[in-house]
Amino acid sequence: MAQKTYSGKTLEVTNEGYLVNQADWSKEVAADMAKEIGMELTPKHYEVLEYLRKENATGIPLTIRKVGKSGIVDIKGLYDLFPGGPLKFSSKLAGIPKPVSCV
Repeated sequence: MAQKTYSGKTLEVTNEGYLVNQADWSKEVAADMAKEIGMELTPKHYEVLEYLRKENATGIPLTIRKVGKSGIVDIKGLYDLFPGGPLKFSSKLAGIPKPVSCV
C-alpha cells in the first residue's frame, strides 16, 4: 500500500495506484489521477466512470464487452477514451478495484 495526494487529500492506494477506499472517490480525485497519466477527463469520461461505479456495486465482474454494451460507449469508443488499457485505466479512475480480467 502507498499514499497519494489527490484533490488536496492524502489517500491510500494500492501498489498499482487503485484507491483502497472507494468512498474516497470524487470527480476531482478522478481528474487528478487522470492528469498523472496525461489524460484530461470530459463529460463522456465521467459518464463511463459513473457507470463503472454503479456496475461495480452489483458485484458482477466488469468486462470490456459489458461496458461496450452499456449504451454509453461502444468498445471502440472505450479504447478512444482510455487508450493503452481501457478497462484498467477507467476502473482506476472510477475508484474501483482492478477488474480480474485485467493483467
